[in-house]
Amino acid sequence: MRIAIIGPSALGVLLAASLARAKNEVWLLDNDAKRAKKLSAEGIKLEGLSGSYRAKVNATANAKEIEKPEAVFVCTKSYDTENALKGAKNLLDENTYVISLQDGVGNLQMINEFVNTGSTLGGVTSQGAAMIEDGHVRHTSRGDTIIGQENGKVMGAIREISSVLNKANFPTKVTKDINSVIWGKLIIDASINALSAVTRLRSGALVKNEYTREIMRRTVSEAAKVAKRKKVKLTYDDPIQKVEAVCKATADSSSSMLEDVLNRRPTEIDSTNGAIIRQAKSLNIKTPTNEMLVELVKGIESNYKGLVV
Repeated sequence: MRIAIIGPSALGVLLAASLARAKNEVWLLDNDAKRAKKLSAEGIKLEGLSGSYRAKVNATANAKEIEKPEAVFVCTKSYDTENALKGAKNLLDENTYVISLQDGVGNLQMINEFVNTGSTLGGVTSQGAAMIEDGHVRHTSRGDTIIGQENGKVMGAIREISSVLNKANFPTKVTKDINSVIWGKLIIDASINALSAVTRLRSGALVKNEYTREIMRRTVSEAAKVAKRKKVKLTYDDPIQKVEAVCKATADSSSSMLEDVLNRRPTEIDSTNGAIIRQAKSLNIKTPTNEMLVELVKGIESNYKGLVV
């Protein structure tokens, strides 16, 4: 299958290497021409849970160099979605499936402005990766990837994409209720990422400490209340128990938002905790803990130059 991956994030690079190793024609669309040239020349170096190997991929900063793909995966940060798709317009038509593997909510709605909604797939993944340097990634955690359409239809093309991912050692399932899956991941991310970014603590430390554990539980409770009011059927019964289990399972990991703060990059706070706050306001639900976390993260973001190292 000819596949384009928009955004050479750690996840995007891991996905590209996995698909290329499984003999697919893989293209990475990068907004940095110099980095794209390096990736094309040197390939991707992968280490960690998938073993150590180098995968050859095609990379470019010019979408016009890519022959029409059968599937496009969007792996950018949520705040880059619009600009990324503007630069990839020639790749998108009614015969191309566009799959969002991004954190937060709102990405599908943005993608739907560029393509037919019948060609858009939402997705979440528990696969984890850390960028060591450009083109060099460590595979840090395994888990299922779940994809599906908002309308709940499961067509042959979706099953084919799932099959391609499974053959690439990216275990994937198809769901008829992707919205519930996205919200389930949102609650986990919002409860861990922002708090870890503020405290500079890894996931395991958050649940061991009584003070951070209490803040995390309040964050979960507020988000779960919004999901319940929206009649979202979560994929787990006890949100607090689920979040704490994820913390324990990823005890030595740094969240993506913590990595963003440590590297003084923009965060996805607006599409995670910020999204929960916006949904809550429309339902007249109070979310003081989520609001506090958003204010703290934005305070850090706006003062990177003044941070004490």
